Amino acid sequence: MSEFEYKVIAAPEKGLKVKGVKSPADRFALALTEQMNAMAAEGWEYIRTDTLPSIERSGLTSTQTVYRNVMVFRRSVTGESHEITLEEDDAPETAILEEWSEPSEAEPDLQTAQIDESLDTAAPEGEPKA
Repeated sequence: MSEFEYKVIAAPEKGLKVKGVKSPADRFALALTEQMNAMAAEGWEYIRTDTLPSIERSGLTSTQTVYRNVMVFRRSVTGESHEITLEEDDAPETAILEEWSEPSEAEPDLQTAQIDESLDTAAPEGEPKA
């Protein structure tokens, strides 16, 4: 089974000015092309573009919903480069178990000591408790 990692980036909001590209639509398409090619050079595969709501501050106390265009990319995760390997000595469970131990008979549990104290100071039977 293939595993992927995903990357979401903001889509370009305006086109690129390049000699020979005249219309705003062509400039915008060029900006998208440049962004997609830059991501592809890093190994990312373009999946789709989405428009999603984002709640942002407007002034001191109010908020407004702004719709953001984002581009979604993915690439295959190689098994060894992203996998964390632990030696048996470094296993987190072992470290946790070594730090934790059963309370000894010589040192009573703090909670038990507090309960015992509260029982000693409680009113004798037959007298109402305040």
